Amino acid sequence: MLLTITYSGQNTADLGYLLHKNPYRPQKFDLSYGSAYVFYPCVTQEKTQVALLLDINPIDLARGKAGVNKDSLFDYVNDRPYVSSSFLSVAIKKVFRTAMTGQAGEYQALSDSELELEATIAMLPCKSDTLMLNRIFEVLGYEVNYENFNVDERFPEWGKSNTVNLNLKGKVRLRDLLRHLYVLIPVFDHQKHYWVGDDEVEKLFQNAEDWLVSHPEKKFITNRYLKQMRLLVNKAFLRLVSEDTQTFLDDDELKKPKLNEQRLGSVIAALKNHDAKSVIDIGCGEGNLLCLLATDRHFTRITGTDVSHLALQRAGKKLKLDRAGENQRISLFQSSLLYKDSRFKGYDAACVIEVIEHLDLPRLAAFERVLFAYIKVPMVIITTPNKEYNTKYEKIAEKELRHSDHRFEWTRSEFQQWAEKTAEKYGYTVKFSGIGESDAMLGQATQLGVFTLCV
Repeated sequence: MLLTITYSGQNTADLGYLLHKNPYRPQKFDLSYGSAYVFYPCVTQEKTQVALLLDINPIDLARGKAGVNKDSLFDYVNDRPYVSSSFLSVAIKKVFRTAMTGQAGEYQALSDSELELEATIAMLPCKSDTLMLNRIFEVLGYEVNYENFNVDERFPEWGKSNTVNLNLKGKVRLRDLLRHLYVLIPVFDHQKHYWVGDDEVEKLFQNAEDWLVSHPEKKFITNRYLKQMRLLVNKAFLRLVSEDTQTFLDDDELKKPKLNEQRLGSVIAALKNHDAKSVIDIGCGEGNLLCLLATDRHFTRITGTDVSHLALQRAGKKLKLDRAGENQRISLFQSSLLYKDSRFKGYDAACVIEVIEHLDLPRLAAFERVLFAYIKVPMVIITTPNKEYNTKYEKIAEKELRHSDHRFEWTRSEFQQWAEKTAEKYGYTVKFSGIGESDAMLGQATQLGVFTLCV
């Protein structure tokens, strides 16, 4: 990960005093996940450039993590060490902590001045419309330019990657630039490598309160920074909104159950209707369904599995698995639903909630064989988005998918055709229903299929 900041003007070598980093002495900072290096590629009176290079060690990322399979290669080959993300934000805070406060001693006047600065971030994931880069940074006073790339140069028809090289230019205070980057890098990446809790709201306000309140995209920024965790987002909104300004969410929206809450409620109702007591959630993510199952004594054995050890780590924290006794009926392990794993077997029901659309279509056959032929549990619950309903969402363009990581989305007829064909092939029956507000023409936002093994 590489961040460069360039100061143009007069006596630009004074940038070293503002950053509290000597331009003529490279420095190394040890982090729990690798090392950060600060050095100056260019130092003149007219132009000075500082570079923050973050060298991530994939082994450090995986070592000691809950749910990690020691034989798994996933943690060592995923892209997290190579794209600008919350790892870089944490490094900025650690390395330039004093500069972010604006304290500069005898150079305080320079620290309080707006300078001609340019920042370049290499390989920033932009998991949204790239126009959001302009809409967010231009309001803050930057000229925005970015370069993106084909997913694969050999297959241009696959389109553009969601990773860009971002360049920002503006006349701003150095501390403001650092705070903007600290907050907004994980907003565009839309991931964080650490547990997001109440203290994250405080971090947001410490670094953004003076500019976020008036920002036209404050809702987008707050949602993304807090990973769309509803309780934290609402807590932040209450602090952002004063008595004489309009709230982000009206009363009806605050009271209305979110689609995911309705989805999980429907899944639990289906499990109870079939008297399933032991449940495995395949692709459990951060454990939202597991947490609900854990509160209900009807379910005697609860297991979650996911390919991501980071998601499992967060699920473990939510479930408080470090506490003995109470959580002995709950377990987590790392695995992929595309490969046979004997640990999948022996349950009354398997749940695959909002997972199938993340698979490449050529891999569906392997998914079907593992789930319906190898595991062959008595009951399978699958939910997936209804593509027809996407026209109800203003921010989703025509032919665009609901999430950047979705490989496909099915209409109701497409999902039913696949489900009925699969059920017949492997000896199941299947029933369908919808979840969410109903539209006479478009159906509901989520479609649900309940597969029952024929006796």
